[in-house]
Amino acid sequence: MRFNSWLIAGSVIFWTVSTAAPKPLSAQETTTNELASTALPDAPVPQNAPDQSSSSSQAQPAGAATAQDDNASEQMKHKPPPQPKRILGVMPNYRAVSAGEIPPPPTSREAFMVATRNSFDYSAFVFVGITSLLAEGTNAHSQLGKGVPGYWAYYWRGYLDKTDGNYWVDWVFPTALHQDERYYAKGEGGVINRSVYAATRILITPNDHGKNTFNVSELLGRGVSQAISLSYYPSKTQTATGFTEKYAYALGCDAITNVFREVWPDINEHLHHHHE
Repeated sequence: MRFNSWLIAGSVIFWTVSTAAPKPLSAQETTTNELASTALPDAPVPQNAPDQSSSSSQAQPAGAATAQDDNASEQMKHKPPPQPKRILGVMPNYRAVSAGEIPPPPTSREAFMVATRNSFDYSAFVFVGITSLLAEGTNAHSQLGKGVPGYWAYYWRGYLDKTDGNYWVDWVFPTALHQDERYYAKGEGGVINRSVYAATRILITPNDHGKNTFNVSELLGRGVSQAISLSYYPSKTQTATGFTEKYAYALGCDAITNVFREVWPDINEHLHHHHE
């Protein structure tokens, strides 16, 4: 659906022993002591020395374990927050992969289910309802009319646009071209750097072998769905200009959605900590 203006914009590290001089002994005492020492056996060697040595040797592994725990804790502090299943608790986020994760490539069935969930999730009906209301209010297509009949005319066309595009982009072309249309979050770096990365994922996507490729599935899928939509929109939009505007709008929405996917986990974590 083409609108007069873009309607959707969207949300980071530690712990003497002193002895007195012996009293001189007399000769008789000396002789007696020598005889006594000869008759007595050697004093037994204390047996607790090895235990002290053992305890000392065990102190190092314990210290090393503590250091490892500290390192692991430090790494957890800097680990990017995971991608939620829903953004703002409403918008489905099934296509997103958390930063650092490398899951196996999706099967055709998994891709189909992602497209289906995105199309028939309750939020899809709410989203289309809002955009249709805005389109009707701004009289985006005067031929579709106003009021309840006009709103319904915008609604079913908008819902068909969304559903059609989901299946072409998320399932049909990725399956045929062996591309992975999931969004792989960057999770690190500045906001601008990450935003540029996110927006350009409509042009770059990994294939089933994990190698980045030109995102034909996105570009071709959106193109096909927008071409189909020309058949059920007013005739004045069935032009090269009308198609270009609708195509650019669809790609722009996907780019903005990716940016929101990238930064939302950080925003959500910040809001959560601030609330605590």
